[in-house]
Amino acid sequence: MLAVPALLCAAGGTAVAGGYPSGPVSVVVPFSPGGGSDSVARLISARLGAKLHQSFIVENKPGGSTNPANEYVIRAAPDGQKLLLGQVTLSINPSLMPNLPYAPLRDLAPVAHIGDTPVILVTSPQFPPTDLPTLMDYVRKHPGKINFASGGVGTSVHLAGELFKLRTGLEMAHIPYRGSSQMVTDLIGGQVQMIFNTASSVVPMIKAGKLRAIAVSGAHRLKELPDVPTFTEAGLDNFDAPSWYGLMAPKDTPDAIVRLLNTAVDEILREPDVRESLSQIGVEPAGGTPADFAHYLREQQAMWAKVIKASHIQTEP
Repeated sequence: MLAVPALLCAAGGTAVAGGYPSGPVSVVVPFSPGGGSDSVARLISARLGAKLHQSFIVENKPGGSTNPANEYVIRAAPDGQKLLLGQVTLSINPSLMPNLPYAPLRDLAPVAHIGDTPVILVTSPQFPPTDLPTLMDYVRKHPGKINFASGGVGTSVHLAGELFKLRTGLEMAHIPYRGSSQMVTDLIGGQVQMIFNTASSVVPMIKAGKLRAIAVSGAHRLKELPDVPTFTEAGLDNFDAPSWYGLMAPKDTPDAIVRLLNTAVDEILREPDVRESLSQIGVEPAGGTPADFAHYLREQQAMWAKVIKASHIQTEP
């Protein structure tokens, strides 16, 4: 383990005695360039680089339900030079994949909760219901005949749909796609009726009138979609299925490094232009201590475990 003395903090820059970061830091993203995760990673990495006077380089490792990227960081030296942009699959995969060769809560150190991206219930413009009560009544009168699509079995948006079914008692068929591109095309065309998708994925098409937003998860409306009610406002007060983003490190990373990075991210998240940039891609800034983040992760894993068990979903890594 790298021995790191106490933190040295100063206005205009933060450093750890002992030379951290000692060279460019890799921030590993489990997805290809261009998506929401990549955008979050690049924004935070650029600000960390400026604050800590060292390069923070985004390293994309897509595929395998994010497991290859997660394991890559888990196996890295616990010296803070390789970090993970963790997201919601870390809360889902342990229950979805019984033979998963790692345990996120055991093998990764929570560093900083960057933010959450709410889930929006979105329908085809051709689908008759225009609000949540009407939609629920319509589905109830057509049991098993209405479908919702997702980018694949066990994805966060698939599980959001399963959670909606559990909370409402409605019967809907799940239509899994291989990725989201064709799914959204078919939704626009009316071949499928609805999806539960992250704000960052669908806000532009909602604004363009290609899709209809019914309700958004979370405690308040999105700044980018002020006319779309929350599920609670629309009459369903027990539905919340956020995707989250957070910075994580290999276990046994020294507390001094974890605290340094956490403080730096917290400061970055308070910058108005950063908050605005995150808002534009549908991410609500979070922040808090590493302990706060760890508590949040335990709650998220427990919630998705219940949904997966109740829905009888299982895959293999």
